[in-house]
Order: sequence, then C-alpha cells, then structure tokens
Amino acid sequence: MRKLSMALLAGVALVGCGGPEAAEQKPLSWEEFKASAIEDEGGVYVVNQDEAVEGVEGLRAYYDNYVANGDVGATGGELAVYYSGGDIKWSATQARSLTYCVSSSSFGSNYSKVVTAMANATAAWEATANVDFIHSSSYDSNCSASQTGVLFDVRQTRTQQYVARAFFPNSSRSGRNILISTSAFGNMGAWTLTGVLRHELGHTLGFRHEHTRLSSTGCYEDSAWRALTSYDASSVMHYPQCNGSQTGDLVLTSMDKSGAKSLYP
Repeated sequence: MRKLSMALLAGVALVGCGGPEAAEQKPLSWEEFKASAIEDEGGVYVVNQDEAVEGVEGLRAYYDNYVANGDVGATGGELAVYYSGGDIKWSATQARSLTYCVSSSSFGSNYSKVVTAMANATAAWEATANVDFIHSSSYDSNCSASQTGVLFDVRQTRTQQYVARAFFPNSSRSGRNILISTSAFGNMGAWTLTGVLRHELGHTLGFRHEHTRLSSTGCYEDSAWRALTSYDASSVMHYPQCNGSQTGDLVLTSMDKSGAKSLYP
C-alpha cells in the first residue's frame, strides 16, 4: 500500500486505467510496466502498489498474462478474488492454519505494536470468513523469508515507496511476506496500522483491489479477478484516492464480509 500523500502527488503509479471499457485503453508497454514496478528485497517486484511478484520472469509473466492484452475481468461485483484459470485461494484445510511470525529484531521497539495490530487485523477476517491466522511467536526471534516453520513472515522494511505490501496464496514461501515500512509508524492521517494490515491481509486471502473493476475509479490494474458480490466504494480493498468513498480507517464493510464468507464458507 503506497502512502496516500505520495499517491496523490504522483497521481498513483497505475498499470492501466479503466473497467468494462478498459479494452479501449492502450496497455502499457513492457518497458513502461517494468519501470512502474517497485524493485523490492529478495528479487521481488511490487505491482499495483502493494502486491508482490517474484523475479523478473514472474513480472514478465504477469505482464504478458494480465496487462499486455488489455482485457478486463467480469463486470460488477465487489471484493474480487484473484482469478487465473480458477480462484487463487487457500484450501479449506490450509485456510484454518495460516501461521505467521513477527520479526522481533527488525521491528525493535515497535514489535509489540505490530503484534497487537496483526492480532486485531486478523480477528476482523476471522470473524467473517472460515479462516484462522495463528501467530507462531516461537519463531519471532528468527523470522525471515526462509523460516519454514510458518506460512508467512511479517517484517520491517526501510523503503518509503509503500506503507506495506503483501502476497497472494499462490506465492512461493520466499515471497510470502508482509513487509511494513518504517513510515507506517508515523502519521498516516485517518489510517491506523491495524487498518493497513486489514487491507494487506485481504491480499493474503486472495482478494484483489476493489478499484480495479470500474473505469470511473481511474485505477484499473488488470483482468485477473472474479467478482463475488456487489460493488462497494467503501471496501477495505478500495484505495480512497481511487474515487473510494471511505474517508476514515480501512475497515471491512458488510459487503466485504459477505464476499469473504462466500469464498471461505
């Protein structure tokens, strides 16, 4: 998730623009798309401001499959799930054991804040969908991308190019990280760390940005999504700067909850 102030000043680093009529828009060239991606640690690229893609080959495949042809996803519907020949989601068994660690060494004095924020953010999704996030604190002292004792790791990064970024269920272990920038511990206006993590955890469950589906948002990204329920500009997965209607913290709406329950019944 890019900082709101940066997004407004930069006009938001988009990979496309539009919704049902987006096919009329000229897609970015490969060079333009690569330049718009954020090169992150571990050979990971961040697209759509907070979504991780692994390596140059993965970035190129993402471009070829979802950006170059200018196609769009199904019209209508809210809380869109990542779709590529099928829903990108956790199995029913794995969804009940989404283990993670929080790096005590990288967060330092902010460690307890992150632990609390993660507990509150995961509780919001657990209250509506059949998922269970488990903080495996025994791994916190050795919490890294290579820690196989957990499904994903939560660590701090010093980048100022985003507030936080996450991953999707089809990412390999090395790419399954929630990285939180040092900027997340400063003034984020109406957003809280818990709110930002509610949004990022939506990605870890397979949910796409809500604003990618309507041309009126000005923030179309790609065609890799399937609609679950009706459109909601206040969705926790909708950026406010993309003509979103929520002005406070990032929270799950009633339609977010309905969509999450339909994917993880």
